[in-house]
Amino acid sequence: MSGVIEADRRHVWHHLTQHKPYETIDPRVMIEGIGMRVWDATGKEHLDAVSGGVWTVNIGYGRETMADVIRDQLLKLNYFAGASGSVPGALFAQRLIEKMPGMSRVYYSNSGSEANEKVWKMVRQISHRHHGGKKSKILYRERDYHGTTFGALSAGGQAQRNAQYGPFMPGFVEVPHCLEYRSQWGPVDDYGERAANAIEDVILREGPDTVGCLCLEPITAGGGIITPPEGYWERVQDICRKYDILLHIDEVVCGMGRTGTWFGYQHYDVEPDFVTLAKGVASGYAAISCTVTTEAVFDYFRDDADDPLSFFRDISTFGGCTSGPAAALENMRILEEEKLVDNSARMGERLIGNLQALMEKHAVIGEARGQGLFAGAELVSDRESREPAPEALVKAVVADCMSNGVIIGAQNRSLSAGLNNTLLFAPALIATENDIDEITETVDAALMRIFG
Repeated sequence: MSGVIEADRRHVWHHLTQHKPYETIDPRVMIEGIGMRVWDATGKEHLDAVSGGVWTVNIGYGRETMADVIRDQLLKLNYFAGASGSVPGALFAQRLIEKMPGMSRVYYSNSGSEANEKVWKMVRQISHRHHGGKKSKILYRERDYHGTTFGALSAGGQAQRNAQYGPFMPGFVEVPHCLEYRSQWGPVDDYGERAANAIEDVILREGPDTVGCLCLEPITAGGGIITPPEGYWERVQDICRKYDILLHIDEVVCGMGRTGTWFGYQHYDVEPDFVTLAKGVASGYAAISCTVTTEAVFDYFRDDADDPLSFFRDISTFGGCTSGPAAALENMRILEEEKLVDNSARMGERLIGNLQALMEKHAVIGEARGQGLFAGAELVSDRESREPAPEALVKAVVADCMSNGVIIGAQNRSLSAGLNNTLLFAPALIATENDIDEITETVDAALMRIFG
């Protein structure tokens, strides 16, 4: 493997990585994955507690049937532009909509960033066609993340991810976060309602007739695994209806069972106008993302065929790849037949329970939170003041776990300095009790070594 490692060092530009250290150490190269385990080029085995590093491989590694259906589809028809349909595209759209009451249409592309961009283009076109171009602003939430393109960065609530990439697109406006642990109003009994009302305050400041869409993650992911407080989503839904604002829920991370339901928003009895999906749709076996809309949204673009500006004038080249929906169909079959969404709920209770038990042992854990197999442990230097633990020590915990054969995550220089202090967990939905216990036992040992 020395040749591979050297080729990587000389020629590959890794994501989210400072390469200066590779002048003296080898880059990590992963070579194989089976179930919950992956092996690197040195032969070291790791239990993967973050599903491929970015919460993607929901059904685990090494699924032969996934490879089989992709191969068969590629031989049958590998690609045709999305202006035409395909068999797997039609069948997966039908199966997906069955899981999403109230939704109706699926627009294919190939990444979460791109899926979100489609929503904002739709909102802007609706604004021009039906609101005189005025109702065009996109609201997004502090700490939420929606991708890496300029539109997605413009809707990005993570300061360090955005740093040095401005100026951004106009018409994107931030609303406050909803992390009760770091309440903007101190300890209050009605935090959820206050956090939602803070969105209404922004709408009133900007002018309701200028706001076209509110974009939120159902559970904030990279911003710290923030589960919404009681009463929050109900009030958000009321606000959107009151001011005729389209609700866009970004399920790129939470979708396809990650939180113990098929989609994260389904925990909260809300009715979105747009839902965007990517990572877990095919569990990383093929590139695919989906922008899902209601029929009412679709009807905004159903008009006289002679009008050259009436339809959604957008294309995603690789949204025409048939391997994506073929893989997504098999991914859904596996999720259903192996009852992995239910397993996510059960194992999620164990994971979060184990993390909360670690709080009793380690004062450095200020809060453990999450939903399903999607959890975070926020590390603090002092529980009373809630001063965040230094980022260097948070990274040291991650590195210690890695050296002991368990891959966990942490916020990677995304929020403002000092707030990147949460350990992140998103094991595959196939996780067993033994897997969960191994993950948290390794974290326990790491915290002992780093913090004492």
